[in-house]
Amino acid sequence: MGSFDVPLDDERAQLDAFVEECRSAVEATLDSLTEEQARRRLVPSATTLLGLLKHVTWMQRVWFEECVGGTSRQQLGLVRSPEESFRLSDDDTIASVTAAHREACATARTMIAGLPLDAVVTGHRSGPRTLRWVYLHVLRELAHHCGHADILREQALAD
Repeated sequence: MGSFDVPLDDERAQLDAFVEECRSAVEATLDSLTEEQARRRLVPSATTLLGLLKHVTWMQRVWFEECVGGTSRQQLGLVRSPEESFRLSDDDTIASVTAAHREACATARTMIAGLPLDAVVTGHRSGPRTLRWVYLHVLRELAHHCGHADILREQALAD
């Protein structure tokens, strides 16, 4: 179900639909690319298509597992900063990073199941937030990085 298919008066369903569309869109930017294309640095920063997916995976784990779930980054085995989350290891592949993303998304869905949007979550080091705020922040991050990924994909395919 897409974001245009949900009832206009169901805020939670709308948020879920938009988040799911962005999750799928950022994954889709890797479709039919080679490992080399996915890792290629096409901008002065260390940002790559595969690194973007690795980052949005990390970001969702921070907001849903740390902030909502209350488990620290250290306990989760997550790097400490956003900058570090873009870094690829030699073992990272399109398949492995995509699988990690899908697992993080499934965990996120489980973490928020049954919680109302007004639920206050306290696991993030910057202080309490409502679940609604977390949704909106994650949606903003996903949309932001989908735009980056679209441009990088266009560049990768032009070479």
